[in-house]
Amino acid sequence: MSSADPQAEPQAGPERRASSARARFPRPEPDRDSAPWWEAVRRHELTVQRCEGCGALRFPARAVCNRCRGREWEWVPAGGTGRVYSWIVNHQVFMPAMAGEVPFPVLLVRLDDGEDLLMYGDLVDGSAADLEPGLPVEAVFVDVDESTTLVGWRPLR
Repeated sequence: MSSADPQAEPQAGPERRASSARARFPRPEPDRDSAPWWEAVRRHELTVQRCEGCGALRFPARAVCNRCRGREWEWVPAGGTGRVYSWIVNHQVFMPAMAGEVPFPVLLVRLDDGEDLLMYGDLVDGSAADLEPGLPVEAVFVDVDESTTLVGWRPLR
């Protein structure tokens, strides 16, 4: 995931531009199940799947409902808020483009829309030192380039 350039001017609304170094990172590769989600994120929309059989919300995307085994679903808007469930702080330089970006935190966020809805993303406009379980956060759309947008998380204070 990508985070916003800490030296860039803040933009209005929950959207940001990635740093030039982050723009060189590998891109997500959408698959059959996740492609519609990535398309929605590109439009700055946060969505989850809803099973048409039992109404259960689910993320990440999958073809079969884990509750009722239904195979029909639709994409519905998510609220865009959640709470930090867990996180790591990456210190490893896995590729040369990361050399100036480490350390950086990666969050696991439990969405307010449901207990089983967990999303990963970078911390945006915050410090790893301020992270704690249950910290309220909101989704931020990070435009990496013309074809890639990622979801990051900004603390709500």
